[in-house]
Amino acid sequence: MRAALVTEYRKLVTTRLWWILLLAMAVYMAFLSAVLGWAVSQGSGMTGGTGEEVVLAPDAVVRAVYTVAVTFGYVFPLLVGALAVASEFRHQTITPTLLAESRRTVLVSAKVVSAAVLGLVYGLVGTLAAVGAGAAVLSLLDLPTFLDEASTWRTIALSVLALALWAVVGVGFGSVLTNQVAAIVVVLAFTQFVEPVLRFVLTLTTWGPGIAAYLPGAAGEAVSGGSIYSESGMGTLLTWWQGALVLLAYGLGLAAIGRVTTFRRDIT
Repeated sequence: MRAALVTEYRKLVTTRLWWILLLAMAVYMAFLSAVLGWAVSQGSGMTGGTGEEVVLAPDAVVRAVYTVAVTFGYVFPLLVGALAVASEFRHQTITPTLLAESRRTVLVSAKVVSAAVLGLVYGLVGTLAAVGAGAAVLSLLDLPTFLDEASTWRTIALSVLALALWAVVGVGFGSVLTNQVAAIVVVLAFTQFVEPVLRFVLTLTTWGPGIAAYLPGAAGEAVSGGSIYSESGMGTLLTWWQGALVLLAYGLGLAAIGRVTTFRRDIT
């Protein structure tokens, strides 16, 4: 198992893709956090899921700004995890990989663990970029940053955990859908359009919010303890540990499906 872990980790970090996506994530999260910090701090309120104007309290502003990586940036570790599997099938490197490690359960497990470790890196960089930019804007606006509060650092730590779990989900998804182009298209479509729209629609019903809380994006936001969506009244979230279990279940469940389907077949 150790040899498989070392091999999979080297595959992830010896290509340019991981640091290009990491750099893009850091810049994007810093930009969004800065813009969001300024926008929600103006005191004019915003429209929530119920259609009513919502004015955020200072601590809610901080939760919404500092967790922007979990709300919008989780697509980056998700893509890295998915491509850890799909790119092997795209470039036909899966054959020598299986020749080196014929135990397919060990191979899938190694991909999950190595992606989780890299996901921690994405979580740390993305979250710190959001916190740094958001705190700078709040300070310039003479608003409290709450960086001296233990609860704020707890939120930051849980945000890192949430993003690491998204990398696990990515590996599971890539194990099921091994076509690289299709995997990228589905990930972008689901994260940027399908789930946000679905969550909004579900909040308009009496029975939908309970279902929306178990969608993967909502589960990720639950881990960090809040998001701009939940703070604006767009549905409710699970507790942090429930969200972590739901997100982990998505990742391990998809990986298990991939193990008994994709990795059960003969691969040449």
